[in-house]
Amino acid sequence: MEVGLGMGKNPTLICAPIMADTVNQMVELMHKAKFKGADIVEVRLDHMKSLDPRPDIEMLIRECPLPTLFTYRPIWEGGEYNGDEISRFDALQLAMELGADHIDIELKAAHEFMNHIRGNKPEKCKLIVSSHNYEYTPSAEELGNLVARIQAAGADIVKFATTANDITDVARVLQITVHSQVPIIAMVMGERGIMSRLLCPKFGAYLTFGTLEEGKVSAPGQPTIDELISLYNFRSINTDTKVFGIIGKPVSHSKSPKLYNRAFKEAGVNGVFVHLLVDDVKKFFETYSSPDFFGFSCTIPHKEVALACCDEVDPVAKSIGAVNCLIRRPNGKLFGCNTDYIGAISSIEIGLQDGASQIGSPLAGKLFVVIGAGGAGKALAYGAKEKGARVVIANRSYDRARDLAELVGGQALTLAELNSFHPETGMILANTTSIGMQPNVEETPISKEALRYYELVFDAIYTPKITRLLREAQEAGSKIVTGVEMFIGQAYEQYERFTGLPAPKQLFRDIMADY
Repeated sequence: MEVGLGMGKNPTLICAPIMADTVNQMVELMHKAKFKGADIVEVRLDHMKSLDPRPDIEMLIRECPLPTLFTYRPIWEGGEYNGDEISRFDALQLAMELGADHIDIELKAAHEFMNHIRGNKPEKCKLIVSSHNYEYTPSAEELGNLVARIQAAGADIVKFATTANDITDVARVLQITVHSQVPIIAMVMGERGIMSRLLCPKFGAYLTFGTLEEGKVSAPGQPTIDELISLYNFRSINTDTKVFGIIGKPVSHSKSPKLYNRAFKEAGVNGVFVHLLVDDVKKFFETYSSPDFFGFSCTIPHKEVALACCDEVDPVAKSIGAVNCLIRRPNGKLFGCNTDYIGAISSIEIGLQDGASQIGSPLAGKLFVVIGAGGAGKALAYGAKEKGARVVIANRSYDRARDLAELVGGQALTLAELNSFHPETGMILANTTSIGMQPNVEETPISKEALRYYELVFDAIYTPKITRLLREAQEAGSKIVTGVEMFIGQAYEQYERFTGLPAPKQLFRDIMADY
């Protein structure tokens, strides 16, 4: 993996949407945008409670510390303006005349607007002609035709936003962006489209939108300015940047981008790590087959399906039947391995050690109960067996529990039987399911009464760090190991596989200390 960040700052701008009731509030937000690191502000006139065009626009331009983009979005294009078109056009024309750097007009209204201004546009002002599709992302051919229509409407800058129903929709938009002969703003809205907002410097987009605060978005899926700059190292992304990501469903809770992006930055690795909300793993890998999409972590529920997508699989991962780390070789082949079992088992062993030196694993001979028979369950069952533990699999579906138990020479239970299963004391319990994960933090896979038979309880979940299961285990007198320990442990090897560099172990621990 190549080391060395791109030279200097990329030319893609960060634009902060400014939405407020009054001019004074807008001016305040403009200064906040500059302080946070935005390059330009989008003044959303349609969000103002009342607009007195000349004095208000004059003041907004005069007081703004950054270049401006004026938008007066009507209801029929997803905005708030519900008045007549002539008044709207007059306000946008006034903004141009008073010194706005950009104005945005919708493709549907562009012809009418151009007639309205009779071609009188100050040279300083760039005309953005925009189109928004809040339902889906059209085909590549349809997108190409859309861009041609926007250009023909007199656009200095082309802008279109579509909606991602699948993460593979983003690929078509990135392709259009990278091949565009004119400045282009191309976004895919929604959680499945977030990659389009983060990777646009790699593909040469004119700008991306970053909000001042989380949740205060002008379109679905917008990151904050802080996230763009501090979390994703947006300023350093360039055409050579390698893309890494965490594949899962759900996935937004994952702390992987915080861990890897910080480590990449400190080590000078030209990479960016993003959340990838994936519905169909096979389709994802078929679509993003370029070596630019270099490395992937894989989480619930895709670890087993991802193994089937690999061209080469590490023997241990093959034995487990699941992968949590995938790398695209330069020849395009996909390699998969499993670092889950190392992270989890080593953290459980450390949790069991009492400080005395010990020959062999403290798991040897222990009864080790694994809740869940998915990818992480398989990894822990395999790891526990390798350390000499006697393995029991508890799962909602008995058939899946039995299948995994047979693989590791263990016993199978249904989840319902777990509360009454206590053949001995001093057992180990490992939850590998999502029971108890945010937002369902009051759920737990086992009763508190049953926990007194366990010497140690481990939970693979790390959001929250202390789940109800771990809280009740502590109250019952068990040692506990959090999912944060497993997360850090499995990340060490992934980072080394991704970069070829030694894992910054202390840095990982420092980053995760807040969680």
